[in-house]
Amino acid sequence: MKRLLPWVWSGLILTLLPSLSFAAEVNGAALSLLWIVPFAGILLSIALFPVMAPTLWHHHFGKITAGWTLLFLVPFALCYGAGTTSSLMVHALLTEYIPFIVLLFALYTISGGILVSGNLHGSALLNTKLLAIGTLLASLMGTTGAAMLLIRPLLRANDDRRHQVHVVVFFIFLVANIGGGLTPLGDPPLFLGFLKGVDFMWTVQHMALPVFMSSVLLLGLFYLLDRHFFAREEGHLRSDPTPDSAWRLLGVQNFWLLGGVVASVLLSGIWKPGVTFEVMGTPLELQNLVRDGLLVGLAILSLIITPKAVRQGNEFDWGPILEVAKLFAGIFITIAPAIAILRAGGEGALASVAHTVSSAEGAPVNAMYFWMSGLLSAVLDNAPTYLVFFNLASGDAQTLMHSLPQTLLAISMGSVFMGAVTYVGNAPNFMVKAIAEQRGVPMPSFFGYLLWSLACLIPLFALQTVIFFT
Repeated sequence: MKRLLPWVWSGLILTLLPSLSFAAEVNGAALSLLWIVPFAGILLSIALFPVMAPTLWHHHFGKITAGWTLLFLVPFALCYGAGTTSSLMVHALLTEYIPFIVLLFALYTISGGILVSGNLHGSALLNTKLLAIGTLLASLMGTTGAAMLLIRPLLRANDDRRHQVHVVVFFIFLVANIGGGLTPLGDPPLFLGFLKGVDFMWTVQHMALPVFMSSVLLLGLFYLLDRHFFAREEGHLRSDPTPDSAWRLLGVQNFWLLGGVVASVLLSGIWKPGVTFEVMGTPLELQNLVRDGLLVGLAILSLIITPKAVRQGNEFDWGPILEVAKLFAGIFITIAPAIAILRAGGEGALASVAHTVSSAEGAPVNAMYFWMSGLLSAVLDNAPTYLVFFNLASGDAQTLMHSLPQTLLAISMGSVFMGAVTYVGNAPNFMVKAIAEQRGVPMPSFFGYLLWSLACLIPLFALQTVIFFT
């Protein structure tokens, strides 16, 4: 934990430097695509280093990420000044990165205090049931919470099998992404929409059918695939390191803390005291500060009240969340010019994107909103991408809900569902991958995972385009 907190709170140090406290707005229309190179460098590093230099990446991924981040910050400071650069970084850290990582930190810590002990035989039917349960839980306790709760029991159930990769891949598809699409609590993009004024029940009602359809089709595909692999392995299973035994649920007090996380998130969307603090031009609303403080407090309380034996049984450590914290610190900073260029719409270097999602008359093309928000979510992280297309479509929740409901649905579906296409599309993807690798599962490289998602998800998304947006 001591290694994690400096990354979480590093941006706060800048608030102590009043000489740099200047408000700054970056004009995306004036930015060249060259400013996106460091961001692309981080993504390519994530894709290539684990394949070409795995040892180097494992020991130095934080330094590599920091190097790309500095490659953006130093030239940007020389071109636009220290005040503008500092304001941009503080805005990215305080309004986006810290709330993002604090929520993940709380869910990771609290769910890591719930132990599903014992072990069952990882048959195709059992695995499908576990994925279905995780998919349902994802909208109730968030994709991170559900993924952290069930990934270890799922790995234990299958640790005698030679073919485990597909089990983890479909777990990422369903539990870490698509299952979170039913409520604003499930996935960060929908939570951002809730904070922007999208009604909680609007999301539940409009996302119910797409989530149900996606879940049923993927669970059916997984069952057939897993049954095929299991039949091939029958009689050739390895010695089971964790023999079958009855399941027990330990650390149940943490479910109350998860309820506290849900309440804290809802509080920040409902309670609007109108109190705002400004830090270097970045407004910070009181309800969001209270929410983040409550989340940190709940995580610390979980560490205090959970018996050490429970976390040891989960093989709990800070490695996965630390990896996410380091990588996404760089991503949230270097993504700033990409977001600014996209927000510039037709006047920016990515004007083609803005033109693609609108007809010649200016009406939204919902199918393109679905695919463009989705494909960019796969590589830009789905939460900020959702905001870009939310603002591009209208920016007003009431207009989108009542006048352009299919456009809002397209943005919501694309951002949530296609976050599963790559490891960088959604933070839980990285956590699940890291935990699986710690357990000895040879997870696919960035491009190997991409092949899985292209084969399994793109046909599903094409079908959804025909059903919902044609």
